Amino acid sequence: MAKNHQERLHASNSDATYTLGRTSHETTRLIEQSRIYGESTHRLCKRAGIINGMRVLEIGSGAGDVALTLAERVGPTGQVVGVDINAEILDTARQRATDAGTRNLEFIAGDARTLTFSEKFDAIVGRFVLMYMADPGEAFATLITHLKPGAIVAFQEPEYTLYPAFLHPDTPLMNQLITWILDVFKHSGAHLDMGIGLYQAFVEAGLPPPAMHLEAPIGAAETWAGYRYMATIFQSLLPLLEKYELATAEQVDVDTLAARIRQEVITSKRPFFLPLHVTAHATLPT
Repeated sequence: MAKNHQERLHASNSDATYTLGRTSHETTRLIEQSRIYGESTHRLCKRAGIINGMRVLEIGSGAGDVALTLAERVGPTGQVVGVDINAEILDTARQRATDAGTRNLEFIAGDARTLTFSEKFDAIVGRFVLMYMADPGEAFATLITHLKPGAIVAFQEPEYTLYPAFLHPDTPLMNQLITWILDVFKHSGAHLDMGIGLYQAFVEAGLPPPAMHLEAPIGAAETWAGYRYMATIFQSLLPLLEKYELATAEQVDVDTLAARIRQEVITSKRPFFLPLHVTAHATLPT
């Protein structure tokens, strides 16, 4: 199906540090992430026009949630190929596909920028992956070479530059969490403006201006899953927060973090925003 083409550009070691780590906890967090952000991914795929029978390439598969969504969308006559540079996490993705009885899905360990495929794809999808690449625009232009004329391009990326808009005097904990998130991603080399940057990536690669949407999970209910999810984010971020000397484990206090966020929301009467993201889709010229 695919083989490494090592002479081509991009070594993954020039990319940003994957800020959230490669631990078993991070695998669990990725699954939880899909519960939070999955609805917007569903909407993106529907708006983009990914339908039954298509052959889709999915970039940065992780624990397999987006690939499983796509496999259901394209149906038994379609096919999904998921790619991730982390071979270990793909073992989890394959097991989840097996457990779900999904047969139209294949996972490949490797860098999609340096893989070649025997056949072109009808669509390419990526969620929260370009932000970690050394040159997202160049990577994007390389990735779409895997597509047929008239194929669909659909990506979903965080937009951290807008996060400070939610700082408020009544939410000191939320303010601190936002500051830590921004600082750790800056230190890692990740692109904080990749969401809005999708427009530039699309048009510089020769695609039409993409249809774009800005979304953010937001909640204030006492039982909202977003509080717990933010705690899982910080459990993954903690090693780099300490490495960059931004915060200590005692300062973050992951074990009580969800409860403290919830209490601040109740006290301040201000809802809690998880990181914003942008979805963008367009169709290649025929």
